[in-house]
Amino acid sequence: MKKSIIIILAVVAILVIWAVSVYNGLVTMDENVTGQWANVETQYQRRADLIPNLVNTVKGYATHEKETLEGVVAARSQATQIKVDAEDLTPEKLAEYQKAQGAVTSALGKLLAITENYPDLKANQNFLELQAQLEGTENRINVARKNFNDAAQAYNTNIRRFPKNIFAGMFGFDKKAYFEAEEGSEKAPKVEF
Repeated sequence: MKKSIIIILAVVAILVIWAVSVYNGLVTMDENVTGQWANVETQYQRRADLIPNLVNTVKGYATHEKETLEGVVAARSQATQIKVDAEDLTPEKLAEYQKAQGAVTSALGKLLAITENYPDLKANQNFLELQAQLEGTENRINVARKNFNDAAQAYNTNIRRFPKNIFAGMFGFDKKAYFEAEEGSEKAPKVEF
């Protein structure tokens, strides 16, 4: 009788330890996704912080390009207004965030294209440095988005596998959305001067 009680208690203890381990693993993965999302936001913020400097540098040379400059500023302003909480990463909210950031990318492309008309600006060290910083930031954004998608994929895979899917459902671990390519991004942009 005592042996059977000890065996039952040992099995229960093993199941409890396993359940705690699974839960803690899911929490760790969820926090990793949240951390990766923060990295994405940090890179977008870095870009938003660089834009006023780039616009002011170009503005000094390109006074009659007011519409393009205002478009960049407006796109930046709109993009910084949209906030997505890492705990509520729905595909719809992520798409809205991506759309706003895509508008910034498009506006920056127009801004950089007008610099072809200003040879002095293209040779200006401040402009060249800002342009290099912006290019580096765009690369960092791509890396941060990839890392976020990798973390979200690992998390989503984990919460869908049996038996972790039972714990995920019981404790509210929901699937995370991915960054996806914008519609039409499979076509190369047309650049005209």
